[in-house]
Amino acid sequence: MRGTLYIVAAPSGAGKSSIVNAVLARDPQIALSISFTSRQPRPGERHAQHYNFVTEDEFQQMIGAGDFFEYARVHGDWKGTARQSVEPQLAAGKDVLLEIDWQGARQVRDKLPNAVSVFILPPSRQALEQRMRNRGQDSEAVIQQRLAAAREEMSHYGEFDYVIVNEVFDTAVDEMCSIFTASRLRREPQVARHGKLISNLLAD
Repeated sequence: MRGTLYIVAAPSGAGKSSIVNAVLARDPQIALSISFTSRQPRPGERHAQHYNFVTEDEFQQMIGAGDFFEYARVHGDWKGTARQSVEPQLAAGKDVLLEIDWQGARQVRDKLPNAVSVFILPPSRQALEQRMRNRGQDSEAVIQQRLAAAREEMSHYGEFDYVIVNEVFDTAVDEMCSIFTASRLRREPQVARHGKLISNLLAD
């Protein structure tokens, strides 16, 4: 049975990565696809763990070779998901989670309409700004740029199947896990898993 592709997007500072990491720790059936990016690592980030960090020239070469499942320029830097990070795992029956932005999500949905998409919102603009400042990694100019970009990003929430408001972290994690559980209980994947049982139950 082919795995399910999950898309999770959010504006910077909404807590997307923290929620995703908590969900992955709970759910061993999901593999995280590590994106490629042309930006420099932030303090504490590691290559092949948080992102695959490459130069802009290397990223452009990958685009030219058709290596990307999706890619976009975000906050001045390139980000993308390599095909080899997704397709083999889906084909092997493994669920894969993409932690990407709305532009990448739109490209993925065009290729895989059955992907399940989730958008995470902050509880308020004030909370979003405070979270950005608490990271202590960006200048004031960068923070203002990210806040302006966040308003644009949040306007695309309507393109997603599910919306989670990250007000209470543990609640948001529970809600994300519930989405994955509900997705696996849809008729088609259940028939694929339990076709023999269903046939026996309906036999004369």
